[in-house]
Amino acid sequence: MGSCCQNDQSFDGASKAYKKALWWVIAINATLFLVETGASFQASSQALQADALDFLGDTATYSLSLLVIGRSLEVRNRAALFKALSLFVMGLFVFGMTLYRVTILKVPEASTMGAVGLLAFAANVLSVLILLRFRNGDANVRSVWLCSRNDAIGNLAVILAAAGVWQSSSAWPDLIVASIMAGLFTWSSVQILQQVRSSQIEAGKCSK
Repeated sequence: MGSCCQNDQSFDGASKAYKKALWWVIAINATLFLVETGASFQASSQALQADALDFLGDTATYSLSLLVIGRSLEVRNRAALFKALSLFVMGLFVFGMTLYRVTILKVPEASTMGAVGLLAFAANVLSVLILLRFRNGDANVRSVWLCSRNDAIGNLAVILAAAGVWQSSSAWPDLIVASIMAGLFTWSSVQILQQVRSSQIEAGKCSK
């Protein structure tokens, strides 16, 4: 049984190539957090603000992923749990801010939203390509891939929101996309929690 469990172990990120890839992705996310934070206030865009918050969360959680590489399965699972809870909290925060913005309905600047959305999309596509060969791994490694993939999807949504704001001269496309992104945060949280649970069950079987 022990040999079988050993063969089923997922990649835990303990390689120089993965660590180098993670450093690049951390730098990309930190830079885009600063860019999008300023742009979200300038454009009065809730979708951009949500995306900027996502970049901040990714910078922190990817750094945590780097710190726990090579540590025990329990430590790596705890890191993944922290990331899942962080995503869930971000989802709730964005939902709350979006509901608040419904009472204001200030029309965002579509041009700024679109330009920064395209820049963020390019950055996240680059991150996804860097991490592509590491997309299958333990809960800790998998969570990094899920976040990067979801970020690229979120950026496309921001670009669509910018087009919707420009065409309708309304804040609703921006708020709708922010709500969708909040839902994506919470769904990713559930996916990570499910993988952590599966990992814990498998580890329990192997210890018997």
